[in-house]
Amino acid sequence: MSQGRVKIIDYGVGNLRSVEQAFVHEGIDATFVSTAEEISCAERLVLPGVGAFGDGMAELHKRGLVSAIKDYATSGRPFLGICLGMQLMFDSSEESVGVQGLGIFHGTATKFDTAPGMKVPQIGWNCLRVTPGSRLLSGCDENFVYFVHSYHVRPIDSSDIAARSDYSCEFVAAVERGSVGGCQFHPEKSQNTGLRIMRNFLLF
Repeated sequence: MSQGRVKIIDYGVGNLRSVEQAFVHEGIDATFVSTAEEISCAERLVLPGVGAFGDGMAELHKRGLVSAIKDYATSGRPFLGICLGMQLMFDSSEESVGVQGLGIFHGTATKFDTAPGMKVPQIGWNCLRVTPGSRLLSGCDENFVYFVHSYHVRPIDSSDIAARSDYSCEFVAAVERGSVGGCQFHPEKSQNTGLRIMRNFLLF
């Protein structure tokens, strides 16, 4: 395993440095990539992101990265989406009607229903219920992680669900299929649990 070759996609959306520093904490020399050629050559790839679904997809298209990311996702190499990056892996989002996502996972992102005493977006710590057998979240069941989001994904295939949590409703907190995973929360901001997830990703 070449742990020194984690590539983080820089497409102008998201706090890349915090993701980079989480890998650095684990002794991994993560670097940023911003071209289709660099993505195609990656051994481990991370798609971070914060903000709106439509804006994120617009930036990926603008930079000519969509086809390279989709090809990479079918290559069997480790791939991790974080927050908006995970949502972009899906077909669509109610946030940006008519915008097509990457379609790596099938389903859509929907907004949380408001309920008395519940604020949207969800900002803060929440507990994971990990699906047995998840490699990405191994050792993290019932642990708390840090969320900042208004939308949550609804996978068509329930076997893609790696973890659930609750915030006005039960929602999908993570997905996983083979060597491809996604976290709605921010592992890079989730202290020891997040660092464990980063280590698990390095074992994919």
